[in-house]
Amino acid sequence: MKLAKVIVILLLLCCLNACQSPTQSENGVNKITFWHGINPPENRDVFNELLAKFNENNPEVQVEAIYIGQPDQQIPKIISSVVGNQPPDLLWYVPQITGKLLELGAIKPLGDWLENSSIKTEIIPVMLTTMELNGEIWSIPFATNNAAMFYRPSLFTQAGITKLPETWSELAEVAGKLTKDLDGDGKIDQHGLLLSLGKGEWTVFVWLPFIYSAEGELLVENKPQLVNAGTVKALEFGRDLVETGVANLSPPERGYELDQFIAGKVAMQITGPWTLGQLNQTGIDFDAFPIPALATKAAVLGGENIFLFKTNPAREAAALKFLEYILSEEFQTEWAIKSGYLPINIKAEQSETYQAFLKANPILEVFIKQMEWARSRPIISNYTTLSENLGRAIEASLLGQTTPEESLAASQKRLEAN
Repeated sequence: MKLAKVIVILLLLCCLNACQSPTQSENGVNKITFWHGINPPENRDVFNELLAKFNENNPEVQVEAIYIGQPDQQIPKIISSVVGNQPPDLLWYVPQITGKLLELGAIKPLGDWLENSSIKTEIIPVMLTTMELNGEIWSIPFATNNAAMFYRPSLFTQAGITKLPETWSELAEVAGKLTKDLDGDGKIDQHGLLLSLGKGEWTVFVWLPFIYSAEGELLVENKPQLVNAGTVKALEFGRDLVETGVANLSPPERGYELDQFIAGKVAMQITGPWTLGQLNQTGIDFDAFPIPALATKAAVLGGENIFLFKTNPAREAAALKFLEYILSEEFQTEWAIKSGYLPINIKAEQSETYQAFLKANPILEVFIKQMEWARSRPIISNYTTLSENLGRAIEASLLGQTTPEESLAASQKRLEAN
């Protein structure tokens, strides 16, 4: 048993060394690292262009961006970096990791710095809920978004659909009309809808709008509580879509991939504006509409925040300078236009450049409208455990392994045992 633990630690440290490059100060130049999982690759290219601009204009601070995989792949690397006392200077990650990083004692509070920064008043107020835990600010938003239902207009026209679904029942009906055996071999070639399968954070992110729309909640008195009528209804709805054959399940942990949507094998898929660059390059027809509702409209704030790790005063000061650049109107405008993310800087959103971009890309109005009722995922110390167990319940329900209520009850039992 001891040998196994040693092997695990060595593997983590090897992983760390593979990701971490030396960070140092030479001739007055502070070299810092920025770990991220920016995806798709087209968006990484955009970020690297903006990073190169910062490095050129700020020769005393040189930032190295290191792609360390998708969110679920990053956790062991992040933990091992802290344990090995070789953390990155800045980390790009969903704000729900805040509690875990605090438990590790890894990050610096940013409240005082932000309070003394002129850029504070430029941050869109709704983002504040993603930045705080226990009354202190621990992260800064990189960009924001929410998810909507993307669809193929040509497939809707072929199916004779003239009205976009606004309710769950209408969504199920439309998905049925779009589900077809195109070659008459008795097998479905085109499904109405793709549903995300897996235990990871992406699956939770795209299912939470359904849970919130059914008036489900994940917390009661700030403690995890998965078993409630709204959460059960959301999982039952998903299970019914699968059982009736109108929805196809994504490969496990790959619900963000658009291959089936681009190929026309599914007519609808939940994703976000960050995919616009990728979709525009394919040449296919596509559009989006708000996620259909049950009891109330619902959307979930997406996007990642940036965390400042404890290192030394010189590196921390250099990292804060890069943070100011990311929050700036300049960065936010260019990033939003080229990536499809929504800006978190008010001046960027209201700028003539961005407003002209909106007119040329009206699909983005769907996501901006949903921001009016978008909610943050819980920011609590044990969110990662909560998310993992909700994901397990979603997966078990969609695969028909247990009923939604049974799968949620099993997940709740695991939560209470921790």
